[in-house]
Amino acid sequence: MPEFAWKARTMSGQDVSGVITADSRRDVLALLSQRALSPLSVTQAKAPFLSLKLQRGVRPDVLAATLTQLADLLTNGVPLLQALDLLARQVTHEHLREVLLDIRARVSDGRQLPEAMSAHRDIFSDLTLSIVRAGTEGAFLEASLQQTAEFLERQEELRAKIRGAMAYPMFLAGAGFTVTLVLIVFFVPKFSELFAQLEREGTLPVPTIALLWLSDFLGRFGLLVLLAAAGAAVLLRRWARSERGRELLDRTKTRVPIFGPISLNSAVSRFCRILGTLLRNGVPMLKALQISSDSSGNVVLARAIRTSAENISAGEPLSTPLARCGLIPPGIMAMISIAEEANNLERVLGNVADGIDRKVARQLDTMVRLIEPALLMVMGGAVLFVIVALLLPVFEMSTSMS
Repeated sequence: MPEFAWKARTMSGQDVSGVITADSRRDVLALLSQRALSPLSVTQAKAPFLSLKLQRGVRPDVLAATLTQLADLLTNGVPLLQALDLLARQVTHEHLREVLLDIRARVSDGRQLPEAMSAHRDIFSDLTLSIVRAGTEGAFLEASLQQTAEFLERQEELRAKIRGAMAYPMFLAGAGFTVTLVLIVFFVPKFSELFAQLEREGTLPVPTIALLWLSDFLGRFGLLVLLAAAGAAVLLRRWARSERGRELLDRTKTRVPIFGPISLNSAVSRFCRILGTLLRNGVPMLKALQISSDSSGNVVLARAIRTSAENISAGEPLSTPLARCGLIPPGIMAMISIAEEANNLERVLGNVADGIDRKVARQLDTMVRLIEPALLMVMGGAVLFVIVALLLPVFEMSTSMS
């Protein structure tokens, strides 16, 4: 969203100024009026050619705490506008305060809460907006806000667990890469003159030739290789955000050994938990499937779920079209089928999600335990290659001299 530079006068007659992020000049005027300021001028700020904004994003735990507080205020009878105003006053995150004030201004203009939140998609994900919209339409807004906060907290806990589990393996990978790179770029060139005679005679071993070529190439073009790798990473990330890229990436993730089942089980767990919550709060099955399909985080699974929704509208039970997609494990499908017959699907889906989460935790632990020795082997193999490539000519020279 664009930024607007404003100047205004307080009730005491003092002139103040600042910058606000908003969709339009009208929204800026509304925000200033909410702050009891009399606008003097509002102009769109010109963004610099290169700008670095720090702390613009909102961490999931901060957003989850804010949504929990909003749900508590609404549950205890505080009106929505007053609740948003209270949150905006006490929040310490500057950007989140601006967002809350903007949402309050939009709601005061007559817009629904999900519509006002949708103007800040850099803060609120599609899943959050879908759940809040369902809660607004189904008259369980407080529960939907609380559920969204719990979902964000659970996701952040999972990310923290993955980061903590991967810290040591990533340290090993970084250390191994650094040691190997230093050996190749700075240590190997010292032997080039020693092996020059053998290279002219054509008796230099192939591993040594490859090592000398790699050392010379990185010494000359190392910086270009680094820049090319960074550019490729940026392009790959942009491609991964496209529709076609996300589909191919999600389809590939489910087929990768060890990591594939973890990714798929996590997606199924999110789907089951959100679907169970929506059904428990009275959301119709078709609409609940549409909302929960986006919660899976996997484009392939979401498409299969939406296809299942089309078949359900034709009269089929949920378990039949879901089983045909082949992405949900047979054991889970059996529980869903039995729960449909027993008419307690919403309760069973929550239990299924809890069971999958426990299984994912065990799978993550196993994956980390496998990654550590694998990285040690790769790092040791790279260093061994450098040492062997340097020692082979020495052994050959000593053999020929004897």
